[in-house]
Amino acid sequence: MSGLKPVHAPQTRFPVIDDCLHIGGMPVTRLAQRVGSTPFYAYDRAALSARVQELRAHLPAALALHFSMKANPMPALVQHMAGLVDGLDVASGGEMKVALDTGMDPARISFAGPGKSDRELAQAVAAGICVNVESEREIGVLAQLSQSMGLAASVVLRVNPDFELRSSGMKMGGGAKQFGIDAEDVPAMLALAERESLDVLGFHIYSGSQSLKAEAIIEAQARTFELSLRLAAGAPRTVRQLNIGGGFGIPYFPGERALALAPIGEHLAQLVEQARTELPQAQLAIELGRYLVGEAGVYVARVIDRKVSRGQVFLVTDGGLHHHLAASGNFGQVIRKNYPVAVGNRMAAQPDSPAYVVGPLCTPLDLLADKMDLGHAQVGDLIVVFQSGAYGLTASPAAFLSHPAAAEVLV
Repeated sequence: MSGLKPVHAPQTRFPVIDDCLHIGGMPVTRLAQRVGSTPFYAYDRAALSARVQELRAHLPAALALHFSMKANPMPALVQHMAGLVDGLDVASGGEMKVALDTGMDPARISFAGPGKSDRELAQAVAAGICVNVESEREIGVLAQLSQSMGLAASVVLRVNPDFELRSSGMKMGGGAKQFGIDAEDVPAMLALAERESLDVLGFHIYSGSQSLKAEAIIEAQARTFELSLRLAAGAPRTVRQLNIGGGFGIPYFPGERALALAPIGEHLAQLVEQARTELPQAQLAIELGRYLVGEAGVYVARVIDRKVSRGQVFLVTDGGLHHHLAASGNFGQVIRKNYPVAVGNRMAAQPDSPAYVVGPLCTPLDLLADKMDLGHAQVGDLIVVFQSGAYGLTASPAAFLSHPAAAEVLV
């Protein structure tokens, strides 16, 4: 068994009917006609709702669930998510506008990021959005804005912990980081914020993202809560909010399997019970982005040429890394691995040969599939890249070589 080639986790979010993948209850071929052009991203409302429902079934009811918009800030998708979650987390003035347009209570919107401009901070204070403070400078700017506007800025201190999330795809805490305030400096920053009459609600501690190991997430959550208790003991005000981050991953590559939710939910229930005693006024929250939307989206591109070069099949599509940088392997991968990819209108065909799926850009980096069993595809067929609902279009260099932008639809 050890010699078997690893395979992708089963793609079960979208049904296959009559040889064709269905997205949002519609054959992908018809969806392409509805959109009017390829390439495009499609996000399935039912899949988004099902993921939140599945998650809620494992989480304690008292725990707030926030959607981190940086994973996918498409306005229609954010509007849908706003009706499913308890809060929205934004990372720019642009995302802030989208969040406010949903009609969500501004007090349930938080603003994080290490480089907030004075203008963005002013927008947040004026709107009544909670700012995740990441530096001493931000405290000073917020104090000036509060005085000039006659409003006490609502803030939480984003803490850079002295640990990280093990087995995470991206480490957001521990060591020297541009994110947050080092844990050892938090007492001084709390005192400064109090002197400046800011309304300090509590803490935001995010140690990492994209972990598929439940035990690593549980360990990080436990250490986050312990750190919160230590910081709360010296805080001048009662802790009313505690965001313990997220880190939940989804399977992208061969050999990866879905995250086990049950043990995480059981541990979170224990933390909620502990908080009732030790932080009785605090609303506990977790913040998820990729986990909520990543598996609900696909990227679709059309084969515009099929060529053979020295025995190797190349499927040239009208989309590529300029729309989907992550699938090309150029968004954080050290060793390139394939996303799950299929021929959306030939799902029942038996693969007969491997092929490369490449885009139209003049660079060998424009690679969507590396020797995958897709050689049965023909010109005009639709190549579908799964796991594309997060960090897709807005995380890609869309202007590279001036090709047309990809469309986005919520179906």
